[in-house]
Amino acid sequence: MYSSFELVFKYINYYLTASNGKGHGIHSPFVFDFVTHVLNDEKQYDDYARVEEIRSRSLRDKTVLKIEDHGAGSSSTQLDQRSVSSIARHAVKPKKYGQLLYRVVKYYQPRSVIELGTSLGITTCYLSLASPGSDVLTFEGAAEIGDIAKQNFESLHIENIRLIDGNFDYTLYPAIYHLPSVDFAFVDGNHRRESTLNYFNCLLPKMNDHSIFIFDDIHWSLEMEQAWEQIKMNPAVRCTIDLFFIGIVFFRQEFKETQHFKIRF
Repeated sequence: MYSSFELVFKYINYYLTASNGKGHGIHSPFVFDFVTHVLNDEKQYDDYARVEEIRSRSLRDKTVLKIEDHGAGSSSTQLDQRSVSSIARHAVKPKKYGQLLYRVVKYYQPRSVIELGTSLGITTCYLSLASPGSDVLTFEGAAEIGDIAKQNFESLHIENIRLIDGNFDYTLYPAIYHLPSVDFAFVDGNHRRESTLNYFNCLLPKMNDHSIFIFDDIHWSLEMEQAWEQIKMNPAVRCTIDLFFIGIVFFRQEFKETQHFKIRF
């Protein structure tokens, strides 16, 4: 992974070269609509408070869990034991991005939702509550973390989530094999180039014209940047949006030419 100094330098470069986030100068009607109605939707949905209560509770939880880390590890620690509060502080997506994912799902209403990297289930709850009629399939490599996530789902009386334990390398393909399509996928797990591309290529045959794939930490390391660049080059990809901490992929054939955007968020 990049050092903190390197990440700051990269973020400054991104900020200086990205669009201003208000939609000015964006000539794609679809991307302008996304920026206007999803990225810049400032409504405070009631579900936000419900999920953030779980985050607050988790930040106070000193329970120590045994971690089976199948990926490139946390950006803050490589220990095989971590407290729930430490995971909530360092490994869970900040509310700004959890709420953005909520808005994406709420606006586009995908039927099938895949999440690679359940963690404590906070982001999963956002995905689920945004579209209660969707089927949410979430994958977690560490069993004890998955158990905490299940408790969090139960606390919100969520019933449209199915959690699959185990290494994504072995659990993803058989779990999605019989799905007619993957309408939305959030990949936040193994931060290695090869693994990220493997997940993308596993999901790709299940995509459709309206599918949305989102990749976490695309500038976290050189490997992740290489993976992101390779994803952008795939012929099936028609549009990407780089928000620095996440990358969004669209497959809509309405894009006659592939378009790549960097937008401040």
